[in-house]
Amino acid sequence: MQEKNEIILGIETSCDETAAAIVKNGTELLSNVVASQIESHKRFGGVVPEIASRHHVEQITIVIEEAMKEAGVEFADLSAIAVTEGPGLVGALLIGVNSAKALALAHSIPLVSVHHIAGHIYANRLQEPMEEFPLLALVVSGGHTELILMEEHGSYEIIGETRDDAAGEAYDKVARTLKLPYPGGPHIDKMAAEGSPVIDLPRAWLEADSFDFSFSGLKSAVINTLHNAKQRGIEINPNDLAASFQESVIEVLVEKTYRAAREYGVKQVVVAGGVAANRGLRGRLTDRFANTEIRVSIPPLWLCTDNAAMIAAAGSIEYQKGKRADMKLNGNPGLELEAF
Repeated sequence: MQEKNEIILGIETSCDETAAAIVKNGTELLSNVVASQIESHKRFGGVVPEIASRHHVEQITIVIEEAMKEAGVEFADLSAIAVTEGPGLVGALLIGVNSAKALALAHSIPLVSVHHIAGHIYANRLQEPMEEFPLLALVVSGGHTELILMEEHGSYEIIGETRDDAAGEAYDKVARTLKLPYPGGPHIDKMAAEGSPVIDLPRAWLEADSFDFSFSGLKSAVINTLHNAKQRGIEINPNDLAASFQESVIEVLVEKTYRAAREYGVKQVVVAGGVAANRGLRGRLTDRFANTEIRVSIPPLWLCTDNAAMIAAAGSIEYQKGKRADMKLNGNPGLELEAF
């Protein structure tokens, strides 16, 4: 049972965002502070782990203090501190974990560890209820593409996952091929809206009964298309190529999600992860489920990327279940969701 006025401080440092947030009763956002590192990593075309860790060290105290100030709370008001345990970059994770441990020890506050993907799923709970089970989560990000079945809060069964590149990873690799700035996904999404999917690119449906994904072949097909066109002196419209690539990704994501939702009899589908910000994906999913009894929940753009509000929201579930971490908690870059 949830305690009255449960207040949780969430801390997130799994990759290149240093974030802290205060969430009340698992659903009410009191503050959400994010220090982005995009500009620092842009010139390298991707996240550099050592640079990410250094920025986390510089920003972690600042964002926590700002989140507390914006929410108007003191440490004595906190029910718990929730922090991302993994997965992520180990050096980056350690900054958040050690900061959370120090604060929990200094102020005698319960410590709760959170799986990063669970956080993305529970970002939806900050906008609308997540009480209709069984529930299906489509997680699409730079490192993950998964279909996760939830029979109840805090229960996760992976029924489909990528066998090679995640969807977000494929977006980034294609973006680099097109010489687009980092991060490339939003640029491809924008170009796709201005182009037409007229280039024939593959869809990896895999086995008929599989909910797994594969995007490495699609990525290679885009590269080969560009290479062959160059060899023949043909100019390809980059907007059309972006639209064709995005169409291939979205069709597979949406159709496998729809089929899984029907097969498992789910009542709600939630979308999570950075690629959930993609306008093409958001529109297609909404349209696909429009005439069904299944409710589709897609968080607003600011909740799709890494943030600490989602960690606090997921931490509330773990806190209510009685889960507590001790001072032995460590960053775990390979943390498995089903074993969490």
